[in-house]
Amino acid sequence: MNHWSIKRKVWITIAAVIFIVVAATTSLIYFLYNELYVDKQIDTLTMQGEKLTTVYAEQGVNDVFLERVDWANQSMEADVLFTDDPMLLASGDPLDPNSEYNLITFEERQLLLNGDTVIIQRSHPRFNQEIVGVVIPLFEEANLAGAVFLYQPLSTIHEPFQEVKWLLLFVILALVVLILFLGSKMIRDVVNPLISMNDVATKMEQGDFKQTITLSNRHDEMSQLAESVNRLAHSLNEVEQNRNEFLANVSHELRTPLSYMKGYAEGVEEGIISKEKGLGIIQKEANRLDRLVNDLLDLAQLEGDQYEIRSEPIALAELVDEVIDQFNLIAYKKDIKLLRDLNDECIVYGDADRLDQVIRNLLDNALTYTPDGKKVEVRLEQKGDDVTLLIRDEGIGIPTKEIDAVKQRFYRVKKARERKDGGTGLGLSIVSQIIAKHGGTFSLESTENVGTTASIHLKGIL
Repeated sequence: MNHWSIKRKVWITIAAVIFIVVAATTSLIYFLYNELYVDKQIDTLTMQGEKLTTVYAEQGVNDVFLERVDWANQSMEADVLFTDDPMLLASGDPLDPNSEYNLITFEERQLLLNGDTVIIQRSHPRFNQEIVGVVIPLFEEANLAGAVFLYQPLSTIHEPFQEVKWLLLFVILALVVLILFLGSKMIRDVVNPLISMNDVATKMEQGDFKQTITLSNRHDEMSQLAESVNRLAHSLNEVEQNRNEFLANVSHELRTPLSYMKGYAEGVEEGIISKEKGLGIIQKEANRLDRLVNDLLDLAQLEGDQYEIRSEPIALAELVDEVIDQFNLIAYKKDIKLLRDLNDECIVYGDADRLDQVIRNLLDNALTYTPDGKKVEVRLEQKGDDVTLLIRDEGIGIPTKEIDAVKQRFYRVKKARERKDGGTGLGLSIVSQIIAKHGGTFSLESTENVGTTASIHLKGIL
């Protein structure tokens, strides 16, 4: 089933609005004309007829009454007829006895006999036109003695409306043009941007994230929505680039140890490399490959929304102290002073294994990039419910512009490093994810050739 487009629906709605407006305007004009103006004319005729009835009751048929009838006939736009023989109203014409048309019907004459005023609004053959009129009975001693017939051609009532007809038509036309203008503006400002957004969303669904929506200088909700779609496209484009870069990095990192392993295996097989040396390097690269795979699995788990961190009270000073003890030998071999200043009262909720992993990664980086004979300081302190772990080294440091970048996967400051100069390039990414899962913050401060300070802030238990 084909669905109508939103633009077609809007145009149909606009057409319906135009129809409703024109119909409502026409109905209003008809009401004003028929219900108000015509009724007002009938009320005027009735009022004049009642005045003549009052004079008739006071004077009877004399010169004063006839002069009043003549005066009403001349002063009003309506014609006034008087007859003292009401039988002629329903059986002929008081003005023309030879006329075959009656001024009123037999039923209307019966109403006069009952003392009712008769209102006429119809096409009358006697006058060859539509008329509006009233017939008021005149009584003497409870007997119908005559009638006053006041009538006015409807054409005379139409004339005032003829003068404003073109104005009314202009107003209706102006309303139609205004509705069309507003409808076109709505389509331009709302519908067309929505169509553009749909096109961009369709291309995004197909993997093209470079499309953007361009709007003029507007500051409304539609512009905000377009900006949100553009930001979404930009974010997805970055995600796509990061994914491609991640795959390229993973491929490179996996290919390098595999190439070493394959090359040394062939060298051992061909007798070019001694078996002891070849197997040692193969084992070293296998261990490196194992660490890389484990780090990738850890990062994949931590970046997943469904991964849950265990939450239990941890004596953080004790955990840090245990990790430092395990690095004492490495520090001793490099003649690095490993200093510690730990607040034993720092208790946090968290996952002990994951926090152990964080401390190991940061301490391993500090010892790896600190020259021999320098020092590494580990400090744990608490202010209020804020627990802070600082690991400060006197290493080579990180360029200021690359401090944020080193938290990205596979990012290394030394692009052309030797293979012994570091691990998988995933350590700080894992640290960031673990601390984020704990609701804390991880930051780095560094000065080249001076040192680096890694700061972790967690919520403590008071």
